[in-house]
Amino acid sequence: MERVERASLRRVPGLSTELTDVTEVENRQLRLERVVLVGVWTEGNSEQAEASLAELGRLAETAGSEVLEGLVQRRDRPDPATYVGSGKVRELRDVVVATGADSVVCDGELAPGQLRQLEEKIQVKVVDRTALILDIFAQHASSKEGKAQVELAQLQYFLPRLRGWGAKMSRQSGGGSGGVGNRGPGETKLETDRRRVHKRITKLRKELEGMRTIRDTKRSQRVANAVPSVAIAGYTNAGKSSLLNAMTNTGALVEDALFATLDPTTRRTSTPDGRNYTLVDTVGFVRHLPHQLVEAFRSTLEEVTGADLLVHIVDGSDATPHEQVSSVRDVIRDIAEEHGQPMPPELLVVNKTDAVSATRRAELGRLMPSAVFVSAHGGEGIDSLRETIANLLPRPDVFVDALVPYTRGELVSRVHSEGELVDEEYTADGTHVRAKVRVDLAHALEPFVGVG
Repeated sequence: MERVERASLRRVPGLSTELTDVTEVENRQLRLERVVLVGVWTEGNSEQAEASLAELGRLAETAGSEVLEGLVQRRDRPDPATYVGSGKVRELRDVVVATGADSVVCDGELAPGQLRQLEEKIQVKVVDRTALILDIFAQHASSKEGKAQVELAQLQYFLPRLRGWGAKMSRQSGGGSGGVGNRGPGETKLETDRRRVHKRITKLRKELEGMRTIRDTKRSQRVANAVPSVAIAGYTNAGKSSLLNAMTNTGALVEDALFATLDPTTRRTSTPDGRNYTLVDTVGFVRHLPHQLVEAFRSTLEEVTGADLLVHIVDGSDATPHEQVSSVRDVIRDIAEEHGQPMPPELLVVNKTDAVSATRRAELGRLMPSAVFVSAHGGEGIDSLRETIANLLPRPDVFVDALVPYTRGELVSRVHSEGELVDEEYTADGTHVRAKVRVDLAHALEPFVGVG
């Protein structure tokens, strides 16, 4: 049902809602239609530059647009005025006119001045990579927390890019030439918008702080009950939700699109030897993930740094899986360092093995020798993954020999679910258990140790 709802809002070919003068619009919504991509290649090889532009194309398609053309320019650094040089701007304008494109999407975050200069020269709407990702997040967020996080990220991005009603409106007069009361209506409106945005950002941060408290409370309950946590992280569209469904038989949304799921999903499952643990599906990552999103989704990403085990999903069918791994690790490392936490133990899992050849699989095995190879779609390797997770999860380390009265059956139940039962015997006075348990459960059983 969610996939049907997302597909219901798509562009009708042949219709355009764009204004003739793109500067005559305030607080514009991102409406992608027929787009031309442009990127600046500053480092790495040509293959990496083309892969980045191809990813931008997939992002644009996920946002609901049609990609017409893509251009890449080799430069030492982006042009400070127009992102691309003046010659490439003229070429870009010719391509836009020839293809009939409505928008230009740049593979990088543009400064407000670069955005304005490009739109004035090309005369169509210009969108950068950050705004594109924010638009996808806005489309796919469904929970209250997710919508608030996305709105906060959007406001932080658009605040320095607010405009008045175009260059034709009067601006604030300077010094003695104007004096008090001689502010132009464009400037006054701009100041009002900025004040409203600041108020809304403050309100959203307070709301998210309250939601974070609720999330921390739920997490502390799992910690108090000694339920180990396994966080599933990885590049967007690597198959995190598919793996969650395969391991827990749940119905998380699965779609062949970037950032299909944003809201974290927590499910309880158990190891082959009966120990319970939780699986947390987190938001996906991408190259140059906008810092506004990292800031807004910080409480969600903390689920990763606070986990007992990090299951890092890698798309085996991708041309550059090692770059995906580096992008994910960089963000997680930054969040862990900010909170003074060590990186959780990591288990690399290469997914989509059914979509790669035997030669490619052997090559991936050399690149990631410790990885587990699975196919969440076909079920290959899932049992092996369960066993590997069971071996890496923290085990109970306190041995107890206790006679638990029948009135305290909840303690026996916790021994079964949280510990490793060695022996169990039912007697007239209660249940005699011998097991390895965690420290907190050992304290709860202490009154019954040595009884009888």
